[in-house]
Amino acid sequence: MTAHDHTHLRPWRTITRRPSRKIRVGDVEVGGDAPITVQSMTNTLTADANATIGQIRQLEEAGADIVRVSCPDVESTAALSTIVKASKVPIVADIHFHYKRGIEAAKAGAACLRINPGNIGRPDRVRDVIQAARDHGCSMRIGVNAGSLEPHLLEKYGEPCPEAMVESALDHARILQDHDFHEFKISVKASDIFMTVAAYQMLADAIDCPLHVGVTEAGGLRSGTIKSSIGMGNLLWAGIGDTIRVSLAADPVEEIKVGFDMLKSLGLRHRGINIIACPSCARQGFNVIKTVETLEARLAHIATPMSLSIIGCVVNGPGEALMTDIGFTGGGKGAGMVYVAGKPDHKMDNDQMIEHIVQLVEAKAAELDARTLEAAE
Repeated sequence: MTAHDHTHLRPWRTITRRPSRKIRVGDVEVGGDAPITVQSMTNTLTADANATIGQIRQLEEAGADIVRVSCPDVESTAALSTIVKASKVPIVADIHFHYKRGIEAAKAGAACLRINPGNIGRPDRVRDVIQAARDHGCSMRIGVNAGSLEPHLLEKYGEPCPEAMVESALDHARILQDHDFHEFKISVKASDIFMTVAAYQMLADAIDCPLHVGVTEAGGLRSGTIKSSIGMGNLLWAGIGDTIRVSLAADPVEEIKVGFDMLKSLGLRHRGINIIACPSCARQGFNVIKTVETLEARLAHIATPMSLSIIGCVVNGPGEALMTDIGFTGGGKGAGMVYVAGKPDHKMDNDQMIEHIVQLVEAKAAELDARTLEAAE
């Protein structure tokens, strides 16, 4: 929370999270009063440990709390131990049908298994996977997708629907509960946002475990971001969701960026610079669009929560700057006003404004980080 975050004074901006029990994914808490975590998935061949570690490093730098890797074969689980040791964040092993991959992943140090216990065959195989997870401190995620529902549910309901997805999820959960295993979370994803939202709403009322929220196969960067924001934003606004993944046909790093922007816009997580900018018009005193584009790139390395307003003219500029840590409002004659802590502080020429703002933000971030460190000590 920054110096100008007045959310606590505005009850109409308060989101009440759905109560859920808390589990652990490695050293990261999920559910309960823990922050909503943001995760993504690598798209490298897991058997290529170096390539996978390289992508995990990029995701870590973007702020990922949890990273999932696919483990479809023995070569993948063989590489997993090296990957886990190199990763700074917990690793989730994505397992589908082969129970041995689940056991191998747990032994290799995976923090969580994404596995549907009802899909891995005989009761003894289910028992062995659960025991491996228990022995190695591994949690699980039950992941139900509308596109891969069990045949008997498709026959019962006639087509994929929220009711079928929730029944599938609860059936899988019951298997774990019957084995006295409760360290699990659930997702019920569809590419259709109406089905996704309805399924999560039903599931939220039916069970108290943490929920992993996402719209699966949402699409490319632009369309997938919009689709995910509508569906996931609807759920998060209603307090549903303990960990999220934005599924985009794009660089996995973009999933982390969109996820944090989504949480930031709802006041649920604060990471990095929140830039408030006008869409620009004929009144602008400088090129707002290009300026914001440049500042987003130049300030991408800042993880400290801060707000920055970039407004092209004095109509809305002072009012927006009042609510931000640092602001710049376009004026006339090639210069504008720099605001610090909501107050006009000094004028700056437009052609020097970007470098000046970057310096101000970096200095403010260092100051805030130092205060945080001092408070922690």
